[in-house]
Amino acid sequence: MLPILSPAAGEKGTYCFVFISSCPDAWGGSEELWRGAALQLSRAGHSVYIFKTYVEWLHPRIVQLLAAGCHFTDLLSRPPVHTRLLSRMLPARWRHQQPLPERLLHKVLHKLAPHLAIVSQGGNLDGAPYAEVCRQLQQPYVLVAQKAAEIFLPYDEGRAYIQQIYQAARRCFFVSRHNLALTQRQLALPLPHAAVVANPFNVPFDGEMPAPARAGTWQLACVARLDVLDKGQDILLQVLALAHWRARPVHVTFFGTGPHRQALEAMAAFLGVAGQVSFAGQVADVPGIWRAHHALVLPSRYEGLPLALVEAMLCGRPAIAANAGGVAEILLDNETGFLAATASPAAFDEALERAWARRAEWPAMGVRAAAHARATVPADAAADFSQQLLGLAHERAAAISSTPAVAVAL
Repeated sequence: MLPILSPAAGEKGTYCFVFISSCPDAWGGSEELWRGAALQLSRAGHSVYIFKTYVEWLHPRIVQLLAAGCHFTDLLSRPPVHTRLLSRMLPARWRHQQPLPERLLHKVLHKLAPHLAIVSQGGNLDGAPYAEVCRQLQQPYVLVAQKAAEIFLPYDEGRAYIQQIYQAARRCFFVSRHNLALTQRQLALPLPHAAVVANPFNVPFDGEMPAPARAGTWQLACVARLDVLDKGQDILLQVLALAHWRARPVHVTFFGTGPHRQALEAMAAFLGVAGQVSFAGQVADVPGIWRAHHALVLPSRYEGLPLALVEAMLCGRPAIAANAGGVAEILLDNETGFLAATASPAAFDEALERAWARRAEWPAMGVRAAAHARATVPADAAADFSQQLLGLAHERAAAISSTPAVAVAL
């Protein structure tokens, strides 16, 4: 039995934080912000509890958080292979049944009674069931929305429920002004308690580097999860298949993993551009990407504010990107890069044409891009976010300071 104290019973000045991630993958880029905050808070002596589904205990990010003293709960683990095989041979009523993640979360949160829960969403709606648990328990929580897409709108039957979740949150954090405005329209609800936050990046803040030499071919990098619904790599392949792009010395390397790698490789072959593209998978050395590539291409359909764009700019590279999410909030068209009006082959071709006509200016544009990025994003986004969370936890502690400390057991 692990002894857990109610918030009022903690040491003076220390708080209990709960981070709940809706990401169903082993790890996602949408989790970097809460990870950075969790690390800083835990190292500062606060209690940090993390709830996530399908936890892979040997993943480097998980190992790092555990080493920092964070406590993990797997809300939905994959049963062992032998259990899954046995279940297939049994009648449905006897098969292995996983408990609902919300039920487990409710049980543990009721005992923890944290000063603040942080519900991190890959989108702007997918963490709603977890936030509802906090709301039912009348425990303070904040929402973090890492993306919003125009094609998603809450169905009428669940609309009031989503509205209540956003209204009850202590803060609603978004990564771009676009996503905040879109969410308000989708919910037909003003969110005066909303704020825009930045994501941490994986390159040095002052890591601008000279443009690489060109050995006959212009090297472009598309750094994004291989999922065309959001990232639109199929749009880029269609543009490369146009006759004028086939004739130009341009090569695109796709960095990242995702559910559409095989489909994109097959599409490239089908369109006859397999020789102009390559797939490099997930690469940890992000600055290394930009030492070898001249510009970023990002044909996204939906975005928050793409980390790949911020990182490319900080490294001194211009970008050719579709106007999705908060892209236009950091990319200055024709100054630090080139903005496609929409995520379509025609619009992206037009932006790429403008970029090609000014390719000799790319190094100078990269210098401007780095300066603009440093003036736009904070040097330590996780620290900034942590300070906001601490402020909210302090408010909670002050509100319950007269409540007697109660010890409970988990």
